[in-house]
Amino acid sequence: MASKASTPPYPSAARISDSQCYPQYTASLKCLEEYHSDKSKCQEHFDIYKECKKKEREARLERNKTRSLFS
Repeated sequence: MASKASTPPYPSAARISDSQCYPQYTASLKCLEEYHSDKSKCQEHFDIYKECKKKEREARLERNKTRSLFS
């Protein structure tokens, strides 16, 4: 059986490393590490990541509107 050499049309929602928001995710974790888990100092990073995930979800829902289960 041959493996797929090409990338999927869009990233897997199951893996954060496939997400377009991965840089924001890692930045928020680095902030937590830098400030010894003081979440209040990292709120800006969390907000940026949350907004990215929101946009990513909206794009996925829009993409799925055009897809057919029977094609």
